[in-house]
Amino acid sequence: MAAGLRGAPSLVRSSRWLQRWHPSLRPSGARSAHAGAAAQLQREYDAVVIGAGHNGLVAAAYLQQAGLRTAVLEKRHVLGGAAVTEEIVPGFKFSRASYLLSLLRPQIYADLELQGGSCSGDIPVLQRHGLRVLPRDPFSFTPLLEDRSPPRSLLLGHDMAQTQQQIAQFSQKDAQAYPEYEAFMGRMVLALDPLLDAPPVDTAALGKGSLLQQLRNLRTLKPLLQAGLALGRQLPRYYEVLTAPISKVLDHWFESEPLKATLATDAVIGAMASPHTPGSGYVLLHHVMGELEGRQGAWGYVAGGMGALSQAIAQAAAARGAHIFAEKAVCHVLLGRDGEAQGVALQDGTEVRSKLVLSNASPQITFLELIPQEQLPKDFVQRIQQIDTRSPVTKINVAVDRLPSFLAAPNARDGQPLPHHQCSIHLNCEGTQLLHQAFTEATQGHPSSRPMIELCIPSALDPGLAPPGCHVVSLFTQYTPSVLAGGRSWDEQARNAYADTVFDCIEDYAPGFKASVIGRDILTPPDLERIFGLPGGVGTMHVNSEHGSGARAGGHTALGQAQLAHTELC
Repeated sequence: MAAGLRGAPSLVRSSRWLQRWHPSLRPSGARSAHAGAAAQLQREYDAVVIGAGHNGLVAAAYLQQAGLRTAVLEKRHVLGGAAVTEEIVPGFKFSRASYLLSLLRPQIYADLELQGGSCSGDIPVLQRHGLRVLPRDPFSFTPLLEDRSPPRSLLLGHDMAQTQQQIAQFSQKDAQAYPEYEAFMGRMVLALDPLLDAPPVDTAALGKGSLLQQLRNLRTLKPLLQAGLALGRQLPRYYEVLTAPISKVLDHWFESEPLKATLATDAVIGAMASPHTPGSGYVLLHHVMGELEGRQGAWGYVAGGMGALSQAIAQAAAARGAHIFAEKAVCHVLLGRDGEAQGVALQDGTEVRSKLVLSNASPQITFLELIPQEQLPKDFVQRIQQIDTRSPVTKINVAVDRLPSFLAAPNARDGQPLPHHQCSIHLNCEGTQLLHQAFTEATQGHPSSRPMIELCIPSALDPGLAPPGCHVVSLFTQYTPSVLAGGRSWDEQARNAYADTVFDCIEDYAPGFKASVIGRDILTPPDLERIFGLPGGVGTMHVNSEHGSGARAGGHTALGQAQLAHTELC
């Protein structure tokens, strides 16, 4: 589960912070509130945000709350970036790209609520604007293919005793070790979580400037040092989690392959990496750090699909006075003679002036397409070009006329959802070696013949997403290379051949699945890049807003500030 959608609206914490960063951006008096849909695009703003992804919308809400007249310009017909709800098959509402919510920082919830102004009662602002989160418990289901009837399965949830019973099917030793493993990871989360709300350390600046400036720069290390102290003597073990292959980490704790493979999916999902790849443990940690309504490690669905989250944030920003526009594609950033950003030019020729430009687009699009290359240092451009955002993911959205019925957990006679239907359902995860084989095929330019599949059925908890008795199914599959062997591109034949392979795999676990399919939407890495502006298909499809931005793309937000004044990534 985890992060082409990473990035953070860290730039706006208060109007005073804004004034320190750019004294010229002091609020210029009272602002009239305009609903985004009713507003007309003006030719001048204090701030312009390129792209209406969830992070760009949060940034706009903070900017407008600080008193800066803010406009958000989105090229697509729908707001939300990759966090959108789209009706691809009539009557079926899909979270077309992103499909799970977590790591929307508590501070963002709190700030939006406390600064609501017109908020009545104790209803949080996002909830006032329609956001409703659907937690999942249990949350993980791994059915097996094996020569026994019925096959076994592994169901993980928040009830530790029940989870241990499930694990004990495969190993009593693992069942006893699991609570200690959870506590170990939990201590790491508690130590590192504050880093998500702290500015990222700019290591290049630590030794620069006057002695006083260097001392000030050293203060940015304080949260990092505090995290190290919190980890104490266990620091070497935690360091291994961040740097070692996840297979090595899990081998230390467990012996049963179904459990190790299930946990390993969170270490490789969205990444062109194998469980044997060094550093894959960091991705697992990212998912363990997930948080939903106060529950650590929780990930959930959004009622109405992921687009409801983006709409709630957009409405919160518009209620503060931000102007938000769809189908306003930015062509390039306007620069002054001194290289400062002075606004943006749209594809229709319209110019919008502003004192500050924020880009919710990727670093590649921002610095390689929207800004003239000659305005940036060559080494900076090279660093942007070297960012590796290749994704192995093909997302398939499926409309079905009934719930999948798994051999390991057959459906009830009435066809109503059972507890496992709300889970992330892991297929082809009998062992970590299967995941490694799937990865190896993709590195050679071939889509996996037995891909890793995370199957989610959000309509099990949110039946309004589909017609009565029907369901929407999200298939997050890997590994698929961006470019096929021999330099071949993903044409319609290749897309359908891979989707057929995925459906054949599901059929093995849940006979009748293929017959239930009404329609499907296949998004390979090039499709994700073309439609959502995610270079290489970029990573995972779970929404997380890390308020402090320590995980932002390669630390290039700080680079963007340094290389081009009045420009910022969000």
